[in-house]
Amino acid sequence: MTATPRPGTPAAAQHRAPGRRPPALLAPAPHRPPSAPAEKDRTDSSVRMAVTLEEAPWLGWILVKALMRFAFMVANNLVAISSYICYVIILQPLRVLDSKRFWHIEGIMYKWLLGMVASWGWYAGYTVMEWGEDIKAISKDEAVMLVNHQATGDVCTLMMCLQDKGLVVAQMMWLMDHIFKYTNFGIVSLIHGDFFIRQGKSHRDQQLLFLKKHLENNYRSRDRKWIVLFPEGGFLRKRREMSQTFAKKNNLPFLTHVTLPRVGATKIILSALVARQENGSPAGGDIKELESKSKGLQWIIDTTIAYPKAEPIDIQTWILGYRKPTVTHVYYRIFPVKDVPLETADLTDWLYQRFIEKEDLLSHFYETGSFPPLKGHKEIVSREMTLSNMWIFLIQSFAFLSGYMWYNIIQYFYHCLF
Repeated sequence: MTATPRPGTPAAAQHRAPGRRPPALLAPAPHRPPSAPAEKDRTDSSVRMAVTLEEAPWLGWILVKALMRFAFMVANNLVAISSYICYVIILQPLRVLDSKRFWHIEGIMYKWLLGMVASWGWYAGYTVMEWGEDIKAISKDEAVMLVNHQATGDVCTLMMCLQDKGLVVAQMMWLMDHIFKYTNFGIVSLIHGDFFIRQGKSHRDQQLLFLKKHLENNYRSRDRKWIVLFPEGGFLRKRREMSQTFAKKNNLPFLTHVTLPRVGATKIILSALVARQENGSPAGGDIKELESKSKGLQWIIDTTIAYPKAEPIDIQTWILGYRKPTVTHVYYRIFPVKDVPLETADLTDWLYQRFIEKEDLLSHFYETGSFPPLKGHKEIVSREMTLSNMWIFLIQSFAFLSGYMWYNIIQYFYHCLF
């Protein structure tokens, strides 16, 4: 019996074998344009290649310049530091006969050395804009600078911006991390009388005792005037998380641009150097003796360093100069020591308040590109710090001529002895 085909059924379907399905009709695949992401990747790759090829000469020049700067820095260190050490050795009889004059001469050479370091950044286009109060007015008084700490470039920045403040650099004592003792400049700082402090809870109490003894033995005897201190106890990027955790536990403000300071070193400095008052006059001695004595620490200089886009400069950048010219901003506020509490709890609150204010200052700077005017002032005042090219040329010339002289002297005695 033959099945009657259903009307409208195709002939091929009418004669297919029972139980088998017809093969699918193969249609040509439609043309699909390349996907947008793939096209974009190829375009971006071409752009990157073009940019790289266009920047290749510039990058090559940056590399050559960095190598030349590094070579000059090495030569500069060899002649300047070696000459400094030789001069200090040869002047030891003067140290016995007239200690004050010896340390004055040593301080001048120390200032020149720091001026050379400042010049490395100056000629790379790393300059300083100063804001706030004018600290030149107190350059002859004793003061302690409390500075926020973001990177190794903070030290270089201070070396630059304090060069035009009279003899401040020559009579300055730095408190810095002990790791700096092992740098090329470590021996100079040891001779000058800077203090290297070891971080960590296990060393804290012992280090504070060492600091107290160091101040008693070296600060007055070497006619020091200013002390530079970084109360945060480390770089911002290393201490921020720990500081924020501590703040959260103790219901303190949450800071992002600075960290909560440590009070130990500040308390030791104030206790050791602030002249005690008894009945309205410094303690001990008659009038003539008091006049000959130092007036003691008189000022606290709250110093806030800010970098454009919150991108600090490190010592490698300062030396090699591979970063584009940058203006670092430094804001000063001056507080009389007589207004600073000396008791631990009150001093801690006072220090915390200063760093909370630093946080506000830095927030304002990063938002607007400038610091706010001083309290009670309406206008913003800034001063561009400059270094004299002639002065830099003279101290560099003196360093290289001294190096040449000492080399010949040492070579002469070597040949005489051997």
